[in-house]
Amino acid sequence: MSRFKRADKVDSLVGFRTENTEPIIPNGLLKAARKSGQLNLSGRGLTEVPQNVYRLNTDTPEEAKHNVSFGESDRWWEQTDLVKLLLSSNQLTQLSDDIRLLRGLTTLDLHDNLLNSLPSALGELQELQQLRLSHNQLRSLPVEMCTLKNLRCLTLQQNLLESLPEELGQLENLTELDVSNNHLKELPSSLGCLTCLQKMNLCHNKLNHLPDSLAQLTRITDVKLLDCSNNQLTDIPASLSEMLALEQLYLRHNKLRLLPKLPAPMLKELYVGNNQIEQLETEQLTCLTAISLLELRDNKIKTLPEQITLLSTLTRLDLTNNDITIEKQADSIQDELFDAAADQGVTTVNFSKNQLTSVPSRLVELQSSISDINLSFNRLICLSPDICKLLHLVHIDLRNNQLSYLPCEMKNLTKLCSIILNYNRFKSFPEVLYQIVSLETVLLGNNQVVGVDPCRLTKLVHLSTLDLSNNDLLNIPPELGLCTSLRCLSLEGNPFRTPRAAIMAKGTDAVLEYLRSRIPT
Repeated sequence: MSRFKRADKVDSLVGFRTENTEPIIPNGLLKAARKSGQLNLSGRGLTEVPQNVYRLNTDTPEEAKHNVSFGESDRWWEQTDLVKLLLSSNQLTQLSDDIRLLRGLTTLDLHDNLLNSLPSALGELQELQQLRLSHNQLRSLPVEMCTLKNLRCLTLQQNLLESLPEELGQLENLTELDVSNNHLKELPSSLGCLTCLQKMNLCHNKLNHLPDSLAQLTRITDVKLLDCSNNQLTDIPASLSEMLALEQLYLRHNKLRLLPKLPAPMLKELYVGNNQIEQLETEQLTCLTAISLLELRDNKIKTLPEQITLLSTLTRLDLTNNDITIEKQADSIQDELFDAAADQGVTTVNFSKNQLTSVPSRLVELQSSISDINLSFNRLICLSPDICKLLHLVHIDLRNNQLSYLPCEMKNLTKLCSIILNYNRFKSFPEVLYQIVSLETVLLGNNQVVGVDPCRLTKLVHLSTLDLSNNDLLNIPPELGLCTSLRCLSLEGNPFRTPRAAIMAKGTDAVLEYLRSRIPT
């Protein structure tokens, strides 16, 4: 054996080799794209677009260079240009100017990449109708992009845009614009030139005003949905009322002190929650001639004007978490509210997060339609039997009150599917609940319940969710395992010793099986 250590083999041609770093796209995929005009390269971990994709319309296919005979369906020289290119969910940081070679594109999807800029050549794709650029790192847009006369859908949400080009108004056929979740402080005045717009999402930006030019969007085919939520708006321009087609307006989480005056004739849904509105003006209310849903939750409203009863089209009014004065009488919600709801077919009532000590007696007036009641986070000590006259009730939320029993008349609620009683003062499983066979969900966590009758529970054949967590259960009767309809059983936070934590951690099925195994034979 040689005494000298053998040297590693050296590649003598290493200096002449070039590493092929371009990502490889399967030939079959490119071949199929020439036939269909569509190429999906989403989620392939691409850091750049391969040149053979850009040149798909111009270069001769590889197989044609090898004298391969073509069948009728494989004649590449007769095949279609690429019209749809999907590049979403990759790691692209830039787009080459060679994108101009794909002049036939109508759809270009680049969402969920790492793009921080766009080439001006994008403006040469004059057939483009959909351009999806959301979830990138764009700080600006090339002016040339605003020459895309056929563009109908432009999505730019979740980028780093601080401004939009004034030339944006040249996109005369745009029907959908989404620039939500950016850093926009103002909008171009040319926005009013987008006279084909139907949906515009401006939420989660830093806007403190809207341009008056929105008044130009007045044709009956114009904007139907406008979302300006989560900005810094202190008022709304009067010109907004001239948007004749507007049906849904979102103004949540702004700094509005007054309900905007909006005599838009088609406005059906107005969301103004989480603002600083202290009072409702008559003038602003009476102009809402078509309103069906008015959300005013989480404001500082103290009183309801009588004019709210004049909103004849109103079917849902949300006043949750305001400063409305509560009376101490049984009908502790203002009569004006019930007057407004009369004959409107109200199905949902939400009086949560107030200081009610009893259920408003006038709820009975809604018995023909009401199916869902939320009375959580109040000071209810007992439930009036009158609530049992609401025979169409399907859901009732009574969590975070001071209840210790339920009236026996509740057995008449034969449509009741779910009842939430968490954080009350029940010391036993409410007797009447054993008699409501329609129940599917019973939440009784964080009370002081010491026992439950499993034999009577088995008769609730629809019961799928039972929460008895954080109570005073010293033992779990094995017969509870016979409640085979249960899909979710919560027992944690009780002082019993069995089932042990290891079994509890395996989930509801394992607990029920363990309990059945403990039934004496």
